[in-house]
Amino acid sequence: MKFLREFKEFAVKGNMMDMAIGIIIGASFNKVIDVLVKKVFLPPLSLLTDGLNFQDKRYILRDEIVDADGVITSQEVAIYYGELFEVMLDFLIVGLTVFIVVKAMNRLRDKSHDTKNKTVKTPKDIELLAKLSDLMEEQNALLKASKK
Repeated sequence: MKFLREFKEFAVKGNMMDMAIGIIIGASFNKVIDVLVKKVFLPPLSLLTDGLNFQDKRYILRDEIVDADGVITSQEVAIYYGELFEVMLDFLIVGLTVFIVVKAMNRLRDKSHDTKNKTVKTPKDIELLAKLSDLMEEQNALLKASKK
């Protein structure tokens, strides 16, 4: 019973929901990036390189061996550096996109935490802390004035 109660508290607190939402958005984001790289960025790059398909680019270490009957007796061994290039391009695009999103979110958060900025609604806890800080400064000024 205690285990079920703890699990319910965990799920209700939002940790599990936040994680599930993050995983779903991450999977969708991955699909968007995959299409962006393979269908938007690589075709013009391939055009610039005379129709070069990066997925086919590889360095062959050993050719496949075929016997007289046409049966492959030994598989080709190769280093697929073209796929590495695509994955690195994916990584750069994801990294840049995440950086831009986080930077925008931080800018919005900073605006909302500024109590003097009235264009964005300030969260209640920040408002209360700002009022408390103002009251403490006022009290300190009164104390300094009474000591003189």
